[in-house]
Amino acid sequence: MNYPAIESRLGYVFKDKKLLKRALTLSSYDPEDNNQILEFFGDAILEFLVSEKIYDEDKTEGELTERRKMFVSDSALTPVSESLGLSEFFIKSKGDTVLKKSIPSAYEAVLAAIYLDGGMDAARSFVYRTLPFKPAQPPKNYKGELQELLQSRGMPLPEYRREDIGTPQKPEFRSKINVDGKEFSGEAGSVKNADQLAARAALEYLNRR
Repeated sequence: MNYPAIESRLGYVFKDKKLLKRALTLSSYDPEDNNQILEFFGDAILEFLVSEKIYDEDKTEGELTERRKMFVSDSALTPVSESLGLSEFFIKSKGDTVLKKSIPSAYEAVLAAIYLDGGMDAARSFVYRTLPFKPAQPPKNYKGELQELLQSRGMPLPEYRREDIGTPQKPEFRSKINVDGKEFSGEAGSVKNADQLAARAALEYLNRR
């Protein structure tokens, strides 16, 4: 393995090169000593560091949960992992084609390896440097837009009917409105977002007319 090349891309030099090698070893090559446990550990570290980064944004718990998903999901990590070129250094069996899951998982495994080698400060620096953190964009006010549109057309304003459809562990709400004789609904982790999604659906319908 070309350690200097991958370390240059990661922006981190390992004291224990075996950790880096293990982070890039797939189970097809070594069913026992591979990156799966590092991936498991890295997933938890990543959630913590992203939560730390965004926790003081002016958002509800449900909104923060949704925003965190923007950084920790496989679809979010795949382009980051690809930009670092991690798959070029995979240690795998000759017959193993690169699975989609292996690419984002490698980022989590490398993160865990960096944490074990250099501690939380090194892990934090890696995440903050490689993830595309940007200020959260102000959410569109679909409820306000819908109200303005209905008023401009002389149509009655809707009443929002809410249902709690989640669990204590995973809050989820459904909001329903009737506009122009049709029902529109939205589901989200907060009442506010559910209302906005229902309003957006009504807006999309009215703008098509």
